[in-house]
Amino acid sequence: MIKLVSFTICPFVQRVTAQLNAKQIPYEIEYINLKDKPQWFLDISPNGQVPVLLTEAGVALFESDAIVEYIEDEYGPLEQGVSHTQRALDRAWSYLGSKHYLAQCGVMSSKDEQTFIQRAEKLRQAFAKVEAQLTGESPFFKSDRLSNVDIAWLPLLHRAAMIKAHTQYDFLCGLPKVQAWQAALLAAVEVNRTVADDFEAKFTDFYLTETFLAKGTDIPAQQVCQAASCCG
Repeated sequence: MIKLVSFTICPFVQRVTAQLNAKQIPYEIEYINLKDKPQWFLDISPNGQVPVLLTEAGVALFESDAIVEYIEDEYGPLEQGVSHTQRALDRAWSYLGSKHYLAQCGVMSSKDEQTFIQRAEKLRQAFAKVEAQLTGESPFFKSDRLSNVDIAWLPLLHRAAMIKAHTQYDFLCGLPKVQAWQAALLAAVEVNRTVADDFEAKFTDFYLTETFLAKGTDIPAQQVCQAASCCG
């Protein structure tokens, strides 16, 4: 059985676990403390980062993009009959999502209002590009079927939903097609199976303690998405 080495709230890891779950591939997972990385992990991770996937042959793979491609090559694609052109487009949109994981982490960990608003606006621009791409006629990014693009954006959409549930702040305010995509995706994917059992507790402890978002009522009114004003 393959094994995944992870950090509890890492979005890059969630992308991999979501891919494995979508394809119903059994796997083991071990969580480590990134502030005290064990030597055995450093020995197999050239960049010292998670995720690391240990294949059934014991080969250590690193970098989430490479791991996702390995899963596709080894266990078959999530979608059948995808042209080379479409596959390239899917990888490009997937990359656009994954390269904003750290940007979203930066927004959520902002300590003051000015930093928060500046970072949030840059992230919003990425979501706005998706809003322009979505047709609104199908539940997922491209069609009625789950794709690699959906999996790549899942960590962003999941975290956005978590923040909204705890603070009312909505990263997707005024983006009705992305909001609909988020709702469909979170309903279709068993999100709890893609994260650790204590994910929510550790997520809120990390991002909603001594951060600007933790202040709650201090978030500017125009930054809080109210259902009556700008939600789809």
